[in-house]
Amino acid sequence: MEEYVLICEDSMEGILSGIYEAYQYKKEMGIEHHESIHLAVKEPVTQRFFTQYKPIQTDHEKAAKVTDTIVRQLGNDTWYRISMAMVSDFEDKADAVYHTVVLGLRLRDRQITDRLQEDCVQRAFRCARASENELCHLKQFSRFAELQNGILYAKINAKHHVLPFLMPHFADRLPADNFVIYDENTQTFGLHASYKKWYLMQGAALSEDSIVYAEAEAAYQELFKRFCDSIAIESRINPKLQMNMLPLRFRPNMTEFR
Repeated sequence: MEEYVLICEDSMEGILSGIYEAYQYKKEMGIEHHESIHLAVKEPVTQRFFTQYKPIQTDHEKAAKVTDTIVRQLGNDTWYRISMAMVSDFEDKADAVYHTVVLGLRLRDRQITDRLQEDCVQRAFRCARASENELCHLKQFSRFAELQNGILYAKINAKHHVLPFLMPHFADRLPADNFVIYDENTQTFGLHASYKKWYLMQGAALSEDSIVYAEAEAAYQELFKRFCDSIAIESRINPKLQMNMLPLRFRPNMTEFR
Protein backbone atom coordinates (compact mmCIF):
# COMPACT_ATOMS: atom_id res chain seq x y z
CA MET A 1 0.00 0.00 0.00
CA GLU A 2 1.41 3.36 -1.04
CA GLU A 3 1.89 5.93 1.70
CA TYR A 4 2.08 9.72 1.70
CA VAL A 5 4.14 11.94 3.99
CA LEU A 6 3.33 15.64 4.19
CA ILE A 7 6.27 17.66 5.52
CA CYS A 8 5.17 20.76 7.41
CA GLU A 9 6.84 23.54 9.38
CA ASP A 10 7.78 22.78 12.97
CA SER A 11 5.25 25.14 14.54
CA MET A 12 1.63 25.05 15.67
CA GLU A 13 0.53 26.89 12.53
CA GLY A 14 2.64 24.58 10.37
CA ILE A 15 1.17 21.40 11.88
CA LEU A 16 -2.40 22.73 11.69
CA SER A 17 -1.81 23.67 8.04
CA GLY A 18 -0.55 20.14 7.51
CA ILE A 19 -3.75 18.68 8.99
CA TYR A 20 -5.85 20.85 6.66
CA GLU A 21 -3.80 19.80 3.63
CA ALA A 22 -3.97 16.13 4.65
CA TYR A 23 -7.77 16.19 4.48
CA GLN A 24 -7.62 17.97 1.11
CA TYR A 25 -4.98 15.58 -0.21
CA LYS A 26 -7.03 12.56 0.85
CA LYS A 27 -10.02 13.91 -1.04
CA GLU A 28 -8.13 14.96 -4.18
CA MET A 29 -6.07 11.76 -4.47
CA GLY A 30 -8.98 9.47 -3.62
CA ILE A 31 -7.07 7.93 -0.71
CA GLU A 32 -9.29 5.50 1.15
CA HIS A 33 -7.92 5.80 4.71
CA HIS A 34 -6.16 8.48 6.75
CA GLU A 35 -3.77 5.72 7.90
CA SER A 36 -2.03 6.06 4.52
CA ILE A 37 -1.17 9.71 5.22
CA HIS A 38 1.41 10.91 7.74
CA LEU A 39 2.70 14.30 8.86
CA ALA A 40 6.33 15.11 9.64
CA VAL A 41 8.04 18.30 10.80
CA LYS A 42 11.18 17.58 8.78
CA GLU A 43 12.16 15.46 5.82
CA PRO A 44 13.61 12.10 6.86
CA VAL A 45 17.25 11.38 6.14
CA THR A 46 16.33 8.04 4.57
CA GLN A 47 13.19 7.89 2.45
CA ARG A 48 11.04 4.77 2.31
CA PHE A 49 9.99 2.84 -0.78
CA PHE A 50 6.44 3.28 -2.06
CA THR A 51 6.14 6.58 -0.18
CA GLN A 52 5.48 10.01 -1.65
CA TYR A 53 6.85 13.08 0.15
CA LYS A 54 5.21 16.46 -0.26
CA PRO A 55 6.24 19.77 1.40
CA ILE A 56 3.43 21.85 2.90
CA GLN A 57 3.42 25.65 3.12
CA THR A 58 2.21 27.21 6.36
CA ASP A 59 -1.08 29.01 5.84
CA HIS A 60 -2.49 30.96 8.79
CA GLU A 61 -6.04 30.96 7.42
CA LYS A 62 -6.05 27.19 7.01
CA ALA A 63 -4.54 26.79 10.48
CA ALA A 64 -7.28 29.00 11.92
CA LYS A 65 -9.97 26.88 10.26
CA VAL A 66 -8.55 23.68 11.77
CA THR A 67 -8.28 25.37 15.17
CA ASP A 68 -11.92 26.46 14.99
CA THR A 69 -13.03 22.94 14.06
CA ILE A 70 -11.12 21.33 16.92
CA VAL A 71 -12.40 23.80 19.51
CA ARG A 72 -15.98 23.64 18.25
CA GLN A 73 -16.24 19.86 17.90
CA LEU A 74 -13.74 18.52 20.46
CA GLY A 75 -13.75 21.28 23.09
CA ASN A 76 -11.25 23.62 24.72
CA ASP A 77 -9.67 20.95 26.95
CA THR A 78 -8.82 18.78 23.95
CA TRP A 79 -7.51 21.82 22.09
CA TYR A 80 -5.21 22.69 25.00
CA ARG A 81 -3.76 19.18 25.20
CA ILE A 82 -3.27 19.04 21.45
CA SER A 83 -1.59 22.45 21.57
CA MET A 84 0.82 21.26 24.26
CA ALA A 85 1.65 18.24 22.10
CA MET A 86 2.36 20.48 19.09
CA VAL A 87 4.89 22.63 20.97
CA SER A 88 6.85 19.60 22.18
CA ASP A 89 10.25 18.62 20.81
CA PHE A 90 9.32 15.11 19.64
CA GLU A 91 9.76 14.32 15.95
CA ASP A 92 6.54 12.29 15.71
CA LYS A 93 4.31 14.95 17.29
CA ALA A 94 2.74 16.15 14.02
CA ASP A 95 1.66 12.67 12.98
CA ALA A 96 0.39 11.84 16.49
CA VAL A 97 -1.69 15.04 16.64
CA TYR A 98 -3.03 14.58 13.10
CA HIS A 99 -4.31 11.05 13.69
CA THR A 100 -5.66 11.99 17.13
CA VAL A 101 -7.68 14.80 15.56
CA VAL A 102 -8.89 12.46 12.79
CA LEU A 103 -10.00 9.88 15.35
CA GLY A 104 -11.66 12.46 17.57
CA LEU A 105 -13.64 14.01 14.72
CA ARG A 106 -14.66 10.60 13.37
CA LEU A 107 -15.90 9.40 16.77
CA ARG A 108 -17.18 12.85 17.80
CA ASP A 109 -15.47 12.23 21.14
CA ARG A 110 -14.69 15.35 23.19
CA GLN A 111 -12.64 13.11 25.53
CA ILE A 112 -10.49 11.72 22.74
CA THR A 113 -7.24 12.49 24.59
CA ASP A 114 -8.27 9.99 27.28
CA ARG A 115 -8.31 7.06 24.82
CA LEU A 116 -4.76 6.02 25.66
CA GLN A 117 -5.34 2.54 24.23
CA GLU A 118 -5.06 4.17 20.79
CA ASP A 119 -1.46 4.45 19.59
CA CYS A 120 -1.78 7.95 18.14
CA VAL A 121 -3.46 9.27 21.31
CA GLN A 122 -0.81 7.69 23.49
CA ARG A 123 1.95 9.34 21.44
CA ALA A 124 0.19 12.72 21.56
CA PHE A 125 -0.27 12.31 25.32
CA ARG A 126 3.46 11.63 25.75
CA CYS A 127 4.31 14.81 23.82
CA ALA A 128 1.80 16.93 25.74
CA ARG A 129 2.89 15.60 29.12
CA ALA A 130 6.54 16.49 28.46
CA SER A 131 5.60 20.06 27.48
CA GLU A 132 3.24 20.49 30.43
CA ASN A 133 5.86 19.25 32.88
CA GLU A 134 8.40 21.73 31.58
CA LEU A 135 5.86 24.55 31.60
CA CYS A 136 5.03 23.76 35.23
CA HIS A 137 8.74 23.85 36.12
CA LEU A 138 9.33 27.16 34.34
CA LYS A 139 6.41 28.82 36.08
CA GLN A 140 8.16 28.06 39.37
CA PHE A 141 11.84 28.34 38.45
CA SER A 142 11.95 31.39 36.14
CA ARG A 143 13.84 34.26 37.77
CA PHE A 144 13.51 37.94 36.82
CA ALA A 145 16.19 40.60 37.19
CA GLU A 146 15.70 44.35 36.87
CA LEU A 147 17.58 46.07 34.07
CA GLN A 148 18.89 49.61 34.16
CA ASN A 149 15.88 50.85 32.15
CA GLY A 150 13.43 49.29 34.62
CA ILE A 151 12.46 46.31 32.46
CA LEU A 152 12.30 42.91 34.16
CA TYR A 153 14.33 40.28 32.30
CA ALA A 154 14.33 36.49 32.59
CA LYS A 155 16.21 33.90 30.56
CA ILE A 156 15.08 30.32 30.07
CA ASN A 157 16.44 27.40 28.07
CA ALA A 158 13.40 25.26 27.35
CA LYS A 159 13.51 21.90 25.56
CA HIS A 160 9.98 22.48 24.27
CA HIS A 161 8.56 25.67 22.77
CA VAL A 162 6.39 26.49 25.78
CA LEU A 163 7.08 30.25 25.83
CA PRO A 164 3.66 31.04 24.24
CA PHE A 165 2.05 29.36 27.26
CA LEU A 166 4.47 30.82 29.80
CA MET A 167 3.86 34.42 28.78
CA PRO A 168 0.13 34.52 29.74
CA HIS A 169 1.05 33.15 33.18
CA PHE A 170 3.37 36.06 33.97
CA ALA A 171 1.28 38.64 32.09
CA ASP A 172 -1.56 37.79 34.44
CA ARG A 173 0.66 38.12 37.51
CA LEU A 174 2.73 41.12 36.41
CA PRO A 175 0.21 43.23 34.45
CA ALA A 176 1.78 46.56 35.45
CA ASP A 177 5.36 45.58 34.63
CA ASN A 178 7.39 45.76 31.45
CA PHE A 179 9.14 42.40 31.17
CA VAL A 180 10.99 40.22 28.70
CA ILE A 181 11.45 36.45 28.75
CA TYR A 182 14.16 35.16 26.43
CA ASP A 183 14.21 31.50 25.38
CA GLU A 184 17.83 30.80 24.54
CA ASN A 185 17.07 27.47 22.90
CA THR A 186 14.68 28.81 20.25
CA GLN A 187 16.04 32.40 20.26
CA THR A 188 12.54 33.69 20.96
CA PHE A 189 11.63 36.77 22.98
CA GLY A 190 8.37 37.11 24.89
CA LEU A 191 7.66 40.84 25.26
CA HIS A 192 5.11 42.40 27.60
CA ALA A 193 4.43 46.13 28.01
CA SER A 194 2.65 47.51 31.07
CA TYR A 195 -1.12 46.88 30.84
CA LYS A 196 -0.82 45.85 27.20
CA LYS A 197 -0.89 42.60 25.26
CA TRP A 198 2.18 40.42 25.07
CA TYR A 199 3.73 39.16 21.85
CA LEU A 200 6.60 37.01 20.58
CA MET A 201 9.61 37.93 18.48
CA GLN A 202 11.78 35.19 17.00
CA GLY A 203 15.08 34.89 15.20
CA ALA A 204 17.22 37.41 17.09
CA ALA A 205 20.17 36.23 19.17
CA LEU A 206 20.91 38.00 22.45
CA SER A 207 24.35 39.08 23.59
CA GLU A 208 24.80 38.86 27.35
CA ASP A 209 27.32 41.71 27.16
CA SER A 210 24.58 44.08 26.00
CA ILE A 211 22.52 43.57 29.16
CA VAL A 212 22.95 46.30 31.79
CA TYR A 213 21.40 45.49 35.16
CA ALA A 214 20.06 48.02 37.65
CA GLU A 215 22.51 49.20 40.31
CA ALA A 216 20.56 47.57 43.15
CA GLU A 217 20.07 44.24 41.33
CA ALA A 218 23.31 42.67 42.58
CA ALA A 219 22.43 43.52 46.19
CA TYR A 220 18.93 42.03 45.86
CA GLN A 221 20.32 38.85 44.28
CA GLU A 222 22.79 38.49 47.16
CA LEU A 223 19.98 38.95 49.68
CA PHE A 224 17.90 36.30 47.92
CA LYS A 225 20.82 33.83 47.99
CA ARG A 226 21.31 34.44 51.73
CA PHE A 227 17.57 33.93 52.30
CA CYS A 228 17.66 30.57 50.49
CA ASP A 229 20.70 29.52 52.54
CA SER A 230 19.15 30.62 55.83
CA ILE A 231 15.92 28.64 55.41
CA ALA A 232 17.76 25.44 54.47
CA ILE A 233 17.96 22.76 57.18
CA GLU A 234 21.38 21.19 56.76
CA SER A 235 20.47 17.89 58.41
CA ARG A 236 17.58 17.41 55.97
CA ILE A 237 19.39 18.20 52.73
CA ASN A 238 18.55 15.48 50.20
CA PRO A 239 20.41 16.03 46.87
CA LYS A 240 18.67 13.15 45.07
CA LEU A 241 15.20 14.39 45.98
CA GLN A 242 16.21 17.94 45.12
CA MET A 243 17.39 16.88 41.65
CA ASN A 244 14.11 15.04 41.14
CA MET A 245 12.05 18.09 42.06
CA LEU A 246 14.42 20.63 40.48
CA PRO A 247 16.32 19.19 37.48
CA LEU A 248 19.87 20.41 36.99
CA ARG A 249 19.19 21.93 33.58
CA PHE A 250 17.05 24.70 35.11
CA ARG A 251 19.66 25.83 37.64
CA PRO A 252 22.06 27.90 35.47
CA ASN A 253 19.32 30.51 35.03
CA MET A 254 18.25 30.52 38.68
CA THR A 255 19.64 33.23 40.97
CA GLU A 256 20.08 31.01 44.02
CA PHE A 257 22.29 28.51 42.12
CA ARG A 258 24.66 30.97 40.42
